[in-house]
Amino acid sequence: MNKALKVLLGVVLAAVLVVALYVAYVMLSYYRLDDKLPLEVDAPLGGTPPTAQIDASANPQLKVVTANLGFGAYNQQFDFFMDGGSGSVAESAEVVTADINGEGEAIKALDPTFVLFQEVDVNGTRSHFVDQYQLLRKIFPYDATVFAQNYDSPFLMWPLYAPHGANKAGMATFSKYAVEDPLRRSLPISDSFSKFLDLDRCYSICRIPVSDGKPLVLMNVHLSAYGADESIMAAQRRMLFADMEAELAAGNYVIAGGDFNHDMIGVSGEVYQNKVQAVESWAKPFDFDSVPYGFTVASKAKYDAGQFADAATCRDAGRPYDGTNDRWVMDTFIYSSNIECISCETVDLDFAYSDHNPVQMTFQLKSEG
Repeated sequence: MNKALKVLLGVVLAAVLVVALYVAYVMLSYYRLDDKLPLEVDAPLGGTPPTAQIDASANPQLKVVTANLGFGAYNQQFDFFMDGGSGSVAESAEVVTADINGEGEAIKALDPTFVLFQEVDVNGTRSHFVDQYQLLRKIFPYDATVFAQNYDSPFLMWPLYAPHGANKAGMATFSKYAVEDPLRRSLPISDSFSKFLDLDRCYSICRIPVSDGKPLVLMNVHLSAYGADESIMAAQRRMLFADMEAELAAGNYVIAGGDFNHDMIGVSGEVYQNKVQAVESWAKPFDFDSVPYGFTVASKAKYDAGQFADAATCRDAGRPYDGTNDRWVMDTFIYSSNIECISCETVDLDFAYSDHNPVQMTFQLKSEG
C-alpha cells in the first residue's frame, strides 16, 4: 500500500470515527422532561403583585394574544434550512434583541390580559445566547409569568457552514392576573430517529383564579412540525383534547392557544393563493372533526361564518419574505362553550419580527345563568 493510499485511508477512518462519536454524543445527550412537571410562577419584575382573580360578577372583557417568536431570528430577511432555505442561526445578538423587543412592544400596545409566547430561547447557539424570556419580562414588568421548557437540545452540527448548535427553548405565559398550579405536559413524539429533529414537545397549563370558583385554564400549545407523522400528530391532539374535556367537565373555562402547525382554516392555500399545493405535513388542514364537543376553533368558526378576511399567521420560510411567499393560518385559539368569543383576528405585523404574526382574541366568561 503506497503512502498516499495510507493517508487517504487514515483520513476516511478518522472521519468515520468523528461521525460515530458525534452520533453517540447526540444520542447519549438526548433526554425528555417528565410528564406532569410542576412549573414555577415568576413574580412581576415591577414588584406589584398581579390582580388576585377575575371578578366574575363584573364580567370584564379580557384579551389573550398568541405569538410564535421564531427564536428572534425569523425577520423578513431570514430563511431556514429545514424549510428549503439556507439560514440556520440569527444574524447577530443585536438582531435577536431587536426582533424580540419589536414584537414584544407591538403586542404590549394591544394591552393584552394574557400572552402565550412560543419559540422563546433562553440559551441558544442559534439566537446568540440572548435570554428572550428575560427580555419579554422587562417589556411586561407587571405580569406574572411562567416558562415551560420545550427542549434542551444537544449541539446540532448542521448545516456544516453554520451549525444550528445547542438550544434551550420553550414557551412563556404572561398574565395580568395571578397564576396558580402551572403544569407542563409532555406530548407524544416519535420513538424513531426523527425524535432528534422534532426534539421534545409539550404544552403548559396555567390556572387563573375566578371569583366564582371555576378557574380560567390557559393552555399554551406548540404541536409538532418536523419529523412527526400523522399518527404522532393525532396522538398529540388526543392528549390535548382529553385535558381540555376534563377541565370543561369540571366547569372550568378553557382556552388553548398557540401554534398548531396545521392549517387552522383548512383552505389557506386558496385564501392566500399559495403557489405550492403539495404542502408539508405541518401545513395540512387540521383535523377539525377531532375537536371535542363543547369547543370551537376560533379561526375556523370565523371562516365558516363568512367573516374571515384576516392576514395569514405564518409564512413560508424557504426564502426571505417579499410579500409573495405562501402563507397559512396556523396560530389560533380553541375555546370552551362557557367562553364568549367577542372577536378574534390576526395582528398583521407583515412578518417583520417573526415568520408568524400574532393573533388576538377578546372574550368574556359566560355566567351560569
